[in-house]
Amino acid sequence: MTGSKKNKKKCLLQVFLLVLPLLLFVISLGIGSYAISPRDLVGTLISTISPSSYPDIPPVYRDVLFRIRLPRLLLAMAVGAALAVAGASLQALFKNPLVNEYILGISSGAAFGAALSLVFLGRSFPPQAAAFLFAILAVLAVLLVAGRGESMSLISLLLTGVIVSAFFSALLSLVEFFASPYVLQALFFWLMGSLALAGWRDLAISFPLIIAGLLFLILFRWRLNVLSMGAEEARSLGVHVQRGKILVIFLATLLTASATAVVGIIGWVGLIVPHLVRLMVGTDNRLVIPLSAATGASFLLLADSIIRGISPLEIPIGIFTSILGIPLFLFLLKKAKRVWL
Repeated sequence: MTGSKKNKKKCLLQVFLLVLPLLLFVISLGIGSYAISPRDLVGTLISTISPSSYPDIPPVYRDVLFRIRLPRLLLAMAVGAALAVAGASLQALFKNPLVNEYILGISSGAAFGAALSLVFLGRSFPPQAAAFLFAILAVLAVLLVAGRGESMSLISLLLTGVIVSAFFSALLSLVEFFASPYVLQALFFWLMGSLALAGWRDLAISFPLIIAGLLFLILFRWRLNVLSMGAEEARSLGVHVQRGKILVIFLATLLTASATAVVGIIGWVGLIVPHLVRLMVGTDNRLVIPLSAATGASFLLLADSIIRGISPLEIPIGIFTSILGIPLFLFLLKKAKRVWL
């Protein structure tokens, strides 16, 4: 009976985590410096289909809702899910709970690409495209330096990732040295991570890649359980170890680069969210991966709503997640010892 109640609670918790992003999405639509009441929110949505139903709805509500908040919230959900799943996948692959989605030089490569575009190329080349390109190049450099086949160990990947991150960080500092004050201000704003300028164009750039990466990793999640057992066990179960490693790294890179390219560097999501999910449902990646996607979307939606609700002058969300993430991670790290050790 006790086991049955425990399983029932676990199922209810999983359903709640999956539904939570939708609830927060609806609530967040009305939050901001220009608040919209629930009645006006419903009226605005209905009036887009049937204008005569709510003739008293101000046109500014439609502009705020459809031009600003809707793409911003959809992008927040996509980015939160992408970073959380990337972090959870890499933690499972490396069998290390301290690994995050930026460990392979993705963030430093993306930052250098964006800086290079903003400082030297101006408007001739979009900084989002440059950030995505150099994030991919950074991970390719890690894979090439770390070795091929059996020589590519997880430890060598991590150490090479640290080296490549340091290299691109040095290049970023060099680019910043030559930047004008105006461009430097724009670059710092991007590096802090922000959803303030999110629009439909950003969503169109990143959303298809994020959805593709999420779907593949969710379908691949059972293999993560096998890969985390070790090379010999994985081979005995018919899993190609090296191919599986590279596929997970590629998909995690695709998710992180797609998210980072449009919103900048938002830290701690891929580190905190998987920890939180494992504390609630255990270490089975068949549950951890999809629930990390839902929880990551909820986490970033909640953070963005708090930022928009407390002050008309927005704090970059990357700063907010760091301020929130450090004490929360210390708490989770203490609680998670019995889960991972």
